[in-house]
Amino acid sequence: MRDRPRQHRVPGLSAHGSDEPGPSAEGVYALLRTSLLAGLAIAALVFPLAAMAGLSAKAGFDSIDTLSVEVTETDPPLTSYVYAADGETLVSLFYDEFRRHVALDEVAPVMQQAMVSAEDSRFYTHNGVDYRGIVRAMVANNSSGGVEQGASTITMQYVRGALQLNAETIDEVIAATEQTATRKLTEARLAMAVEEQLTKDQILERYLNQAYFGHNAYGIFAAAQVYFSKHPSELNLQESATLAGLVQAPSAYDPITSDQTQALGRRNWVLDRMVDIDYLSRGDASEVRGLPIELQVSDPPNSCIGIQGTPTEFGFFCDYFRRWWREQDAFGATPAERERELRQGGYTIITTLDPDIQKMANKHVNDAQSEDSRLAHGAVVMEPGTGRIKAMGLNRTFSYDQKHNGPHSNPSFDRKGNYPNTVNPVLGGGAEGGYQAGSTFKVFTMLAALDAGYPLDYNISSPNRVATSFVSATTACGGRWCPKNGSAAMAGNRDMWSGFGMSVNTYFAQLIDRVGADKTVEMAERMGLQWRSEGDAYYASEERRSGWGPFTLGVSDVQPIEMTNVFNTLAAEGLYCEPIPALRIIDPEGQELDAATPRCHQELDEDVARAATDAARCVTETQRKGAQCGPWGTSKIVGALAGRPVAGKSGTTDGDRASWFLGYTPQLTVGAFMADPDYIFNPVGKSNTTKSKETAGKIFRDALKGVEEVKFKPPSRDIMYGD
Repeated sequence: MRDRPRQHRVPGLSAHGSDEPGPSAEGVYALLRTSLLAGLAIAALVFPLAAMAGLSAKAGFDSIDTLSVEVTETDPPLTSYVYAADGETLVSLFYDEFRRHVALDEVAPVMQQAMVSAEDSRFYTHNGVDYRGIVRAMVANNSSGGVEQGASTITMQYVRGALQLNAETIDEVIAATEQTATRKLTEARLAMAVEEQLTKDQILERYLNQAYFGHNAYGIFAAAQVYFSKHPSELNLQESATLAGLVQAPSAYDPITSDQTQALGRRNWVLDRMVDIDYLSRGDASEVRGLPIELQVSDPPNSCIGIQGTPTEFGFFCDYFRRWWREQDAFGATPAERERELRQGGYTIITTLDPDIQKMANKHVNDAQSEDSRLAHGAVVMEPGTGRIKAMGLNRTFSYDQKHNGPHSNPSFDRKGNYPNTVNPVLGGGAEGGYQAGSTFKVFTMLAALDAGYPLDYNISSPNRVATSFVSATTACGGRWCPKNGSAAMAGNRDMWSGFGMSVNTYFAQLIDRVGADKTVEMAERMGLQWRSEGDAYYASEERRSGWGPFTLGVSDVQPIEMTNVFNTLAAEGLYCEPIPALRIIDPEGQELDAATPRCHQELDEDVARAATDAARCVTETQRKGAQCGPWGTSKIVGALAGRPVAGKSGTTDGDRASWFLGYTPQLTVGAFMADPDYIFNPVGKSNTTKSKETAGKIFRDALKGVEEVKFKPPSRDIMYGD
């Protein structure tokens, strides 16, 4: 193979000059401005059978210079790349057109030569319009009685593509591509103007990044990836000739879905053209002509669906990221605009996802699979002090292919259920609903009490059942709300340590009565809860919340990620951080945006958060020096599996319809749950109520293996004891 022929860069001529007979650019401009007749003559050469109707206002002589500037500044849609926190593990791509910009020096020289040979052999000598090509097209078209050949140069093709990309309406797209003399004349005039503003290398670079190669591959980077799974700089001769041959008619010459006869013929034609213009020796061409087209096809992932359409283990995290992006004002005025920016903006995004922890989470939620496959079991892992989401594991497959799913668990629905495949945000994201979280809500009552000055040793006599001042529709206790404990053994004198550790319902029913349900609901809002059903919004309203005593037992719907972040705030000693899935966001120019900066503020007094943690350690640790944890904790298995101090709270709902565990160390927070997302009245069953605890404990154990233990800071004596 030879370098680009020297005669294509004639010494003494600018990049816009010509060494062939024919009018100069200035001469053509003058002719075009002098009379419409000159325009008709050139149009007749390009389309001999077409009539010239006149130039549109946008493409008239007076607007050509302005329009050419717009053309040279065209930014085609680019693919956004989303990586895990290591910056190497690909989570997904987002694109409408699979395209990534590469500089010309990142494209193999043989690929540049092949493209010039196939599309515009006099590219380096004409000034945007190939006059010899016009004559050739005129002869061919007149002989056939129709339009058999065009005379579009690479510059003209670039102009046409740029006009389409800049089009704001369907009419403008049609105007940029319609087969009329007007359009061709405008295109030629713009091409010459563009050649005055850009060098040949700049034009070729833009063209290579704009051209369509079939199979949703836009630009040379995408083409090299899709057909040969390599970077454009690595393309060899036969690969380059194959790709260059596709641009004229990607479907006709498709080497993937056809028998390759057409593709081979076209590739060999490109090789012959390379020989004709002295890019390639006949010997080198002959060596390649007899070779088959050897493909290594790849189907790039898109929008959280994996390679070749297969599901990805990162799918639910990826989808949460997409939903988060749609809510960020920095990327557009509306969710639709923001998603379009993600799919066309060419961003490089480093997410917060830890691929190792994600694999652990996926493994443990699937290992704990219930015999009832309708039940969803998931886990969210977060980082205290930043709100960064480290993993989102779920015993579901993120996939749109649901034809083999099982029947819906709601007996009144005659349709497929969302298992094992779904794209529903089961773990949270957006305004979708959630699940009741049972006794985990006792944390809000405890925080409201601590915030109001009640100490940890605040003692209340807590019988097996107690009547409160809250009004109830039932008549069992004279129209009063009167909950009872999960077992008679829970009764006795309890404080926050033992009441929380043993999950004593009657202690917290009386505590919310004394602190105020309105203060408890307000605390939940401060910790990030939203009201996700009409019923919850009704009871949480300003005029009704003071009577919502049952709130302390978790009767409100909440998303797993939302509830995990409540305990993540306690792990950070009261520093509330919005859940965030992005670590770094870099635009196509290499500028890092601040949209991924953690958004945190001190929501709780540090001493209040530390006191809540001290009580929450009674849930997983019963033998604690100086703490009155009571005879047992509801989740000792978590501490035993983790092998280090863990604070947290378990929760089950009435009828065991959902099972939760939410816990944390100073370095990591884990929220695990089990429920039926399709039919919340389908119980998880007694045998499954410990699985969330086991999953959380195993994630703590594996994710923190080899990580130095950080101790919880104790609260002050004043908040512990009321004396």
